[in-house]
Amino acid sequence: MKAIKVGLLGLGTVGTGVVRIVEGHQEDLSSQVGSPIVIEKIAVKNISKSRSINVDKDKLTQDPWEVIRHPDIDVIVEVMGGVEETKPYLLEALERGKHIITANKDLMALYGSEILAKALEHQCDVFYEASVAGGIPIIRTLIEGFSSDRIMKIVGIVNGTTNYILTKMSQEGASYEDVLAEAQQLGYAEADPTSDVEGLDAARKMAILGTLGFRSNVELRDVSVRGISSVSKEDIAYAKQLGYEMKLLGIAERDGEEFSISVQPTMVKSSHPIASVNGVYNAVYVYGEAVGETMFYGAGAGELPTATSVVADLVAVIKNMKLGVNGVKAIAPYKPKKLKSDEQIFYKNFLLLQVDDKAGVLARITQIFAEYDVSLDSVIQTPNEQQPGAEIMIVTHSASKASLNKVINYFESLDVIRRIKSIYRVEG
Repeated sequence: MKAIKVGLLGLGTVGTGVVRIVEGHQEDLSSQVGSPIVIEKIAVKNISKSRSINVDKDKLTQDPWEVIRHPDIDVIVEVMGGVEETKPYLLEALERGKHIITANKDLMALYGSEILAKALEHQCDVFYEASVAGGIPIIRTLIEGFSSDRIMKIVGIVNGTTNYILTKMSQEGASYEDVLAEAQQLGYAEADPTSDVEGLDAARKMAILGTLGFRSNVELRDVSVRGISSVSKEDIAYAKQLGYEMKLLGIAERDGEEFSISVQPTMVKSSHPIASVNGVYNAVYVYGEAVGETMFYGAGAGELPTATSVVADLVAVIKNMKLGVNGVKAIAPYKPKKLKSDEQIFYKNFLLLQVDDKAGVLARITQIFAEYDVSLDSVIQTPNEQQPGAEIMIVTHSASKASLNKVINYFESLDVIRRIKSIYRVEG
């Protein structure tokens, strides 16, 4: 049996996991694909660096082009990260007829359509299961499992760092700053956590899921993004008081052919299954027109969970090679992009207002909501013990984003409202 030879770009956390699984599960993998799998060449930044696995030094190179242009390599596994510097490697690999497996969400969110078009042109596979939600097989599920259905809504906890922070804030009543510092010490958050806490990482993943779910070319700029850095422990306490948990959710939903995609801290009803997803775990809820509600849960990062998705893609590529069907499963977006306007985006909202504590204030506030066609689900007014005045918690019924923006603009000019302390979407 001729061995299938693999080139690996990157030997960090995920790359190490890929080597560990391919070498440790060789008998199982060979029985599935009918051939041994050999990692032939590995591009690394530093050949002499000490590593947690033993790798033949002759297989290491500091030149990625040596891997891409190696005549015996059939499949390129890219786990080095980067966008502009990595894209040329993958495009040339496809031009040379090599199949691609990548865990690079940034690259696929920005240039996925171009890479998939190149793959189609050269009849190559490009698989990227590990780019979203680590070990959860959500991409294959959207492409294959929902192939006969019409996806109407995708809701995801797709960033483990922010979910860890919000979980700790909820369970321990800790502040955002304290939990972030702890997450950095534990290695869950980067020294510069901006991409995670400001929602950019989740937005890239939702662009990928939206493209697959709606079969339209969703770009990063199409995703409305708000992070968790402004979420306070008081906000979470109020949410719990009302029966909600705070989660950073990616939400993609459509009506007809028009859709919207956002990432934002959201108050989720405690009875909803996604509200109980805690720590660094990820979950993706998918609503299909035919199947109804489904949810997928698992480890969203880490060496072996992510590497498992990479190697599963590798098995799929090799099976396609044996059948001679490479390049036929790539689903390039084929539907025109029709984004919803603010007038077409509807959801419930939570508002926390700091107001003057005097007669007529609440009546005036409810009147303004009515003027802009925003009906109210619940209103709770409490005295503020720290400051003069009162606090009003409001949960609206589903209202358009445009109407709520008009209400907020009006409130900002109203003397009796001292401060709009918080605004959050409400789900479930």
